[in-house]
Amino acid sequence: MKVILLGDIKGIGKHGEIKEVSDGYARNFLFPNMLAKPATSSNLKGLEKEKARSEKEDEAAKKRLTEIARLLNDRHLEFSLKVGEHGKAFGSVTKDAISKALRDTGWLGKERAQIKMDSPFKELGEHYVEVDLNKGISAKLKLVLLPQQ
Repeated sequence: MKVILLGDIKGIGKHGEIKEVSDGYARNFLFPNMLAKPATSSNLKGLEKEKARSEKEDEAAKKRLTEIARLLNDRHLEFSLKVGEHGKAFGSVTKDAISKALRDTGWLGKERAQIKMDSPFKELGEHYVEVDLNKGISAKLKLVLLPQQ
């Protein structure tokens, strides 16, 4: 029996795939647990519509993330750190602080972004950090650490 998978099933397939399974497996396990539905012509048409809608949403998301990446490449964030007598900074700039600053400035909204850095920045000056926006899109963000006045 051909079925359309409604979720990822280990050993069978992923969401939206059409698979051939035994009649008993489909009727006794997949259908009662809402893991699949029969591959009828109307269900196949619905699957095609869902795939088309998903592709449109994916294209819109990529376009939006590309705009955000361009914005992040063109701009910079400034952070103020307390500095001691000998120019040594107290505190540091962490991933969380960068993420919060990006959201506070409005450059990032609900989008998930992964900030890639080895360790928190503790030295004054310019630093660059990679911001991974998902879907293969990333940006280089310039950070400027200044002494607190």
